[in-house]
Amino acid sequence: MSVQVVILAAGQGKRMKSSLPKVLHCLAGIPLIEHVLKTAARVSTKPPILIYGHEGERLQQAVANYNLTWVEQAEQLGTGHAMLQAMPFVSSEDHVLILCGDVPLISEKTLQRLIETTSKDQVGLITANLSQPFGYGRIIRDAQNRVTNIVEEKDASETERAIKEINTSIYLIPCGKLKAWLPKIKNHNGQQEYYLTDIIPLALKEGVVIHTIQPECEEEILGVNDKIQLANLERFYQAKMVKSLMLQGVTFYDPARVDIRGDITIGRDVTIDVNVILEGKVIIGDGCCIGPYCLLKNSTLGEEVEIKSHSIVDGAIIGTRSRIGPFARLRPETELAEDVHIGNFVEVKKTKIAKGSKANHLTYLGDCEIGQDVNVGAGVITCNYDGVNKHKTFIADDAFIGSGTQLVAPVGIGAGATIGAGSTITKDAPAHQLTLSRAPQQTVENWQRPQKIKMKENR
Repeated sequence: MSVQVVILAAGQGKRMKSSLPKVLHCLAGIPLIEHVLKTAARVSTKPPILIYGHEGERLQQAVANYNLTWVEQAEQLGTGHAMLQAMPFVSSEDHVLILCGDVPLISEKTLQRLIETTSKDQVGLITANLSQPFGYGRIIRDAQNRVTNIVEEKDASETERAIKEINTSIYLIPCGKLKAWLPKIKNHNGQQEYYLTDIIPLALKEGVVIHTIQPECEEEILGVNDKIQLANLERFYQAKMVKSLMLQGVTFYDPARVDIRGDITIGRDVTIDVNVILEGKVIIGDGCCIGPYCLLKNSTLGEEVEIKSHSIVDGAIIGTRSRIGPFARLRPETELAEDVHIGNFVEVKKTKIAKGSKANHLTYLGDCEIGQDVNVGAGVITCNYDGVNKHKTFIADDAFIGSGTQLVAPVGIGAGATIGAGSTITKDAPAHQLTLSRAPQQTVENWQRPQKIKMKENR
């Protein structure tokens, strides 16, 4: 069966109370529409057709890296009208898999089951039994349990609204039949819209069987219409991801207090404390320990790395047995070799640090290359920016940088050099020598500290 995915994403999403298009709101750090696009790519090799309308240019910019066929629905006249716009771009030999851009968690497994169990001359439909079916179209069945109709919530009678089985708006339909049915749909309903659901009576009139399956869990088919529904799906998704990692051997001190927002790979015997955020592509090696209130983003940690509390690791590579924090910040293009120590209130940016080096207190290291076994004292600053350009600092193996030192780049510190505390270094410091720059210390005798002058009261 050749499958062409069509994604409905033209709606404004008024109930989100936001200027951002609904399908661009994020679930686990990824826009809703991207969740759907990623799943679509796993069930069909053809570029999906994406039907857009509200804020279309913004949507196109957000998913510009995907291979898509874009179809505009200039007027939002219902789902049937939307599908009619897409038909010129679908081959008559295809089966059309219709997905919704605001239903982010539909699984590949469920869609594959729909494709595999629906015969070529049937209409496939995913339904679900919900305890709270409000807002969804209801599935009407006859005494033989065959689908005979789908009634929208706003057009349903009291009896029909009591039905728990709902339409998920996920269909698999032979394209040839869909092209024939869509022009026959009328807008004789309370919303004066062309409902895609109205193809069901047309299909039944021709003797076409409506084949239905149900998802493994109802969260798969839940749509996002407001911030409450978005938050509920977020919690479900987070719990699912954490459970998967725990089954792989990861220890979470509190599984309810962690957020996973990306592509995460974690080794064995890793412990993660509370309120940790893992974002983007994060790889954590075996035996690592992540303290509370840390953010790890687009970073790779070797084995047995310790990230202490309240640290930010963004775009960094950290070597085996290195120790970071607490309250440290590693910025993009930071590369640490094994056994490196970055301590409290130390910021590192675009810097390579070799094995065994350490900067334990109150330091900024930017645009540096630092050798092995270097000791960087408290309060050291690499002055890498002259107001226009960035410059590099080179510190060779075994150097000792005294506290309160300013290294004004471009500058180099030789192997085994010692920089005296409180120095401002503007020229290269030779290897194995003491280099310092200090103003002479003076003591002023008989000096009196200024006293406050008592002001007379105005009368």
